[in-house]
Amino acid sequence: MITIKRDESEIDEIKIINQIRALGIDMIDEAESGHPGIVLGAAPIIYTLYAHHLRFDIEHPDWLNRDRFILSAGHGSALLYSTLHMAGFNIEINDLKNFRKLGSMTPGHPEYGKTPGVDMTTGPLGQGFATAVGIAMAEAHLGTTFNNKRRNLIDFTTYVLCGDGDLMEGISYEAASLAGTLKLNKLIVLYDSNKISLDGKTSLTFTENVGDRFQALGWNTILVSDGEDIDAIDKAIQKAKQSDKPTLIEVQTTIGKFSKNENSNLAHGKPLDKKDISNIKKKMKLRDIPFAVSSDTIEDFQRLIQNRNKNLYKNFEKERESLSEEEQEELDFFLNNKKKIEIVDFTYKYLEGEKEAYRESSHKTLNAIAKNTKYLFGGSADLFGACNNYLEKEGDFSANDYSGGNIYFGVREHAMGAILNGLALVGYRPYGSTFLSFSDYLKPSLRLSALMNLGVIYILTHDSISVGEDGPTHQPVEQLAQLRALPNLEVFRPADANEIIGSYKVILEEVKGPAAIILSRNKAEILESTKISEIPKGGYIVRKETLNLGGIIIATGEEVHLALKLAERLYSKGFDIRVVSMPNMKRFMEMDEEYKEEILPVGIRKIVIERASSSSWNKLVFNDKYIFSVDSFGDSGSSEELDKKFGFDLETMEEKIENLLK
Repeated sequence: MITIKRDESEIDEIKIINQIRALGIDMIDEAESGHPGIVLGAAPIIYTLYAHHLRFDIEHPDWLNRDRFILSAGHGSALLYSTLHMAGFNIEINDLKNFRKLGSMTPGHPEYGKTPGVDMTTGPLGQGFATAVGIAMAEAHLGTTFNNKRRNLIDFTTYVLCGDGDLMEGISYEAASLAGTLKLNKLIVLYDSNKISLDGKTSLTFTENVGDRFQALGWNTILVSDGEDIDAIDKAIQKAKQSDKPTLIEVQTTIGKFSKNENSNLAHGKPLDKKDISNIKKKMKLRDIPFAVSSDTIEDFQRLIQNRNKNLYKNFEKERESLSEEEQEELDFFLNNKKKIEIVDFTYKYLEGEKEAYRESSHKTLNAIAKNTKYLFGGSADLFGACNNYLEKEGDFSANDYSGGNIYFGVREHAMGAILNGLALVGYRPYGSTFLSFSDYLKPSLRLSALMNLGVIYILTHDSISVGEDGPTHQPVEQLAQLRALPNLEVFRPADANEIIGSYKVILEEVKGPAAIILSRNKAEILESTKISEIPKGGYIVRKETLNLGGIIIATGEEVHLALKLAERLYSKGFDIRVVSMPNMKRFMEMDEEYKEEILPVGIRKIVIERASSSSWNKLVFNDKYIFSVDSFGDSGSSEELDKKFGFDLETMEEKIENLLK
């Protein structure tokens, strides 16, 4: 820990800002890659925030009640790393020298879990902004659980640094609209407004009055006309913290400040030449030595931070002592990252002799789980009725009541995914729902769920051409294969209520990262041969051959029912068929070779039935003739008519499989 010798009144804040700038451009020069424009232009913003406002503890960087800082303009990572180093986080000069190098803790864009002090993975523009809305929602919801008249245990603020590019992306406005509706006043966005993007001046593409637009969205807005004026930035943040709305602070800056390319798009993503770096350091009155840092400057910066934050963590721990035993256990879930939710005392009422809609099975399962845990938190993209994922006893999360467990996201799939990431970053097991075909709208956010390995649950319904009359716009074809191709994402397509229960059980008890559960819109019988206990294996036998195994049909979802009917009909013709349900292909492929051989023995012909793209199945079936799939867009019509058109009716399938097995 730095020993402070100097009085606070002696601190040269401009020198600290310039030191942050110098380290940032040295990193980019060493890497021969990076974005110097934001480093030089936005350093006064990030300095003011860390020195005078951001509440955190160096010794406990993951402390639950710390303020969050999200660098939505993730290309400015050099600015963040240089600030974190000088603030005292465990980032050494050698880490700065290894910027953008393989295996370093200072990657090209900030990555959650890799660098201390980095609160989320950013880079795709707008994602940080939208995820911060989810973090602010988590703070509001948590506060209703742990705060009361005697204590204020949860009260952190979420800050965002974004640029013009973030605000051009549609996701930021989806999320901003919801944040304004919910009056999330603990959300403060610092807008680095330099009127430049990668291709040139923003006047080419982005001419609206951003302040007016945010006011229309229900935000408080503040303008700081001089991005070098740290007093004005400081006062703007102070004012924002007193607002009853989320706040956008527009700080007008100069991209590439002090460089020969200042106020030009050339300063955005192109490293500076050596002569320019020397001239910049001369203007900033710093030594022209790469990675040279004044010890006084670091001491001064850290003193400002320490004097303001020194008792925050200690006070938090002291307040924890006032919690009841039950509250302590609940808080431990967030503090210790224990995200396993055991499904105990689970009751499920089966409908005797009746078919049950997949969505209803999911709804009953979710509500049964919610009775025993407070950690489920989520909603729907304006499809509660269609996706059937409303928690009946949990109330609605709204500006008037932050305790509700149901979130009305509105028609905002992309923002929904990012907001779910924010909830997961704070510690919830959040879930969101939409139609499978509309997973395309949330895919960039879902990809970040997977990249950060966050425990988000995606409930995706209306899963195939069997949607019927809504037609090809609502009939997913390629989406299932896309999801299966995404690293870290577990994809479940259950066959009935038993497999739906089993899928949720695996997701909540075993899966640490994101998961998608894919559901039909239709009704189905609850099969006697499906087993909750078999879901962890990914695939298992639901119909065993009688004597001599003559072929294997592999199916998922409602196609398992079709496969079982086909197997019975083919048996009467002398074909002894095994049926394998495969609700999770990834899990099956990760099983040991002995188990895979037991279920799908080599040398036995295997046939796949799935009303989706065939491209998922080539790991298991090597001849396309044996894969019955949908590799074209669907059509409008009844599900029966579509099955006939695409060859999934019972008679056509029976004839095709019989010909293959002869």
